[in-house]
Amino acid sequence: MSERGKRKFRTGVVVSDKNSKTRRVSVERTYRHSLYDRVLRSKSKFVVHDEKNISHTGDKVRIMESRPLSKTKRWVLVEVINKISEI
Repeated sequence: MSERGKRKFRTGVVVSDKNSKTRRVSVERTYRHSLYDRVLRSKSKFVVHDEKNISHTGDKVRIMESRPLSKTKRWVLVEVINKISEI
């Protein structure tokens, strides 16, 4: 039996929780420009599957790469790192 490849993990912030079992997570990364030697920031948004609807807007979450679940969903929620307290 062959081993499965290593899966990618990312940490980001939930920016949308309008759909049931689906979240939009913004992941920010920093990198150094090769020519200008300046630190830059870039953001990517991922569509994430949240089976139990446990995350909400503003929460810091950890996501993992998975098989395609729909047209745009390729990531699943692993854990909620920082929960924003609701009033």
